[in-house]
Parts: sequence; structure tokens; C-alpha cells
Amino acid sequence: MSTRNIITTLFLTLALIVVSLPAAAQSEAIAKAVPEVTHKTWSAGAAIPTPVWGAATAVLSGNIYVAGGSTSSSGDSTAAVQVYDPATNSWSSGVSLPTPLMASASAVVKNVLYVFGGSSNINCSPAGSGVWAYSTKTKEWAPKASLPTAFCSADAVVVGNVIYLLGGYDGTNALSAVQSYNTTTNTWTVEASLLSPKNAPAAGLIAKTTIVASGGYINSEGSATGDTEAYDIATNTWTELTSDANPRNAQCFGAVGAALYVAGGSPATNVNESFKLKNDKWTTLTPIPQVTTFSNSVAYKGKLYCISGETSWLGSMLDNVQIYQP
Repeated sequence: MSTRNIITTLFLTLALIVVSLPAAAQSEAIAKAVPEVTHKTWSAGAAIPTPVWGAATAVLSGNIYVAGGSTSSSGDSTAAVQVYDPATNSWSSGVSLPTPLMASASAVVKNVLYVFGGSSNINCSPAGSGVWAYSTKTKEWAPKASLPTAFCSADAVVVGNVIYLLGGYDGTNALSAVQSYNTTTNTWTVEASLLSPKNAPAAGLIAKTTIVASGGYINSEGSATGDTEAYDIATNTWTELTSDANPRNAQCFGAVGAALYVAGGSPATNVNESFKLKNDKWTTLTPIPQVTTFSNSVAYKGKLYCISGETSWLGSMLDNVQIYQP
């Protein structure tokens, strides 16, 4: 008998046993079979093999890809790709980027990982305009149409087949540029600019029709902002929202359900918050256990993953994986 048939047989046997029990016993058996979720808590994943900050991070085929980044506080960039499997809590090596990159943006559409911009050095000099796409079928990186505006430290948000790139840094100034990439046609469109420049902000798609962008540096001196604004995809317009009372950049962030979650960031802080567009309100949550900046973040299956990073800007490297369950 095959492994699949054995598993199927065991599952059906368990189901028959549960059904044959009294109603109260059925409920108890089902409750024990389904792992209990403890909300508003942090947990730890397996440490990343090589600590990095500023890596391109996204979920591809059920795994979290951490592509490139800096391996030291001095900004030594790498082309290595590290892959985390949340199901097994384990790490493996992926196919390296064609070139060392840090401070790139990333997103996945139709099982293809896209990496945008970035630089080979901490000064973002020069800012990159390159675009690379990785497919698990070919296991190769392929070049795509270049960015209209080169950047480091922008955010990527996926809406259908289109990827929106928000803000960033050109090596001199924080950017308000918004660029959208159509993955089907391999073409770019320049969209309405952010109301305020944002370098290394937090962003996510909320309610399927609106992108929320918050925080980031607002100038080359590194002044952080709590500015928060919403982009209406249908009308190509931005609207000012309630500012985050904790101005910061380089946060761990991700959209889960109807909220944008933001944890840590620079100036170094352990503050963890959520923002809901429905009531235009920020809510303080359980602090992140280890203060982290420029961590490699992603939201997956209702959880926020904060991977590696630094203790502060130019501080000590971290190898931990911090996971928040809203």
C-alpha cells in the first residue's frame, strides 16, 4: 500500500471514530485535533543560517525567500538566497541572485519571485534600476524591464497581476515616486506620487482596493516620520490618514486581514502596532521581544514574520526569527 493510501486510511478511521462518539465527546476530540491558536503573542522560529538585513523577502511556493541583503552592519551585500519553510521550521539554500544586492523590494505573482532595484552597498550608490524574476520551474533568474526610477528601500505591494513600488531612496533623497509593474506585459506605469516622501516605509494592501503606506525616512538625514496615507487603486489618488504616534522607518511589517501590522524599526524600538483603515486608527499591541531594525519581513498565513536584521542602525546583527500571531 502506498504512503498516500496509508495516510488516507488512517484519516478515515479517525473520522469514523469521532463520528461514533457522543456529541460532547466529538467536540472534545475535534478540539484536541486542531492546534489551539494563541492570539496577540510572539513565538520564535529556527535561526537563519547567515544573518542579514535589508534583504528582498517574499513567500514563494509556501516558503519564505530571503534574497540578498547585507551580512554586516557595514553593508557587505550578498547574492545568497536563504529559504525558510514555516511548515518544518527549517532553512535551506536557494539559487543565488545574479549579483549581490541589498535594500531591494520584492513580490510574488503567479509563483514568480520579482526583485526590484537595490544596491551593492550601504550608501545606495548607485541606486539600482534592475529587475530580476525567479521561477521555481526553471530555477533560474531572468532579467525584466528596468525600473523607470532607480531606488533602494522601497516597498512592493501586489494587486492582481500588478506590483506597486512605493517610495524609496535614490542615494541622495527620499522618494515620493510610485511605479507599477504589470507582470503580464512586462511594462511600467508611473502612478500618482505619495503625498510625502518615504524611504524604507511600511506598506500593505488593505480591503483589496486600498494600499496603506506609513513611516519611513523623509530626508537624507534620516528623520523618521509617522505619516500614513492611503492609495485608492481605482482613482489613482492618495489621502492623508492618522499618523503613527511612533515615527520610525525600517520596520517589520505586513498586511494581515484588514490591518497593517508594524513592529520594531528605527530609531530602535520594540513598539508593535496595527493600523485599521476602517476606523483610521492605530492600536498598540504586544511589544516585539527583540528590538530589530531593517529586519526581513513578510506576512504569511495570518502571521507576521520578522527575520534577522540589526539591533539598531549600524548595530549588532541578529539571527533570530520572531513570529507574531495577531
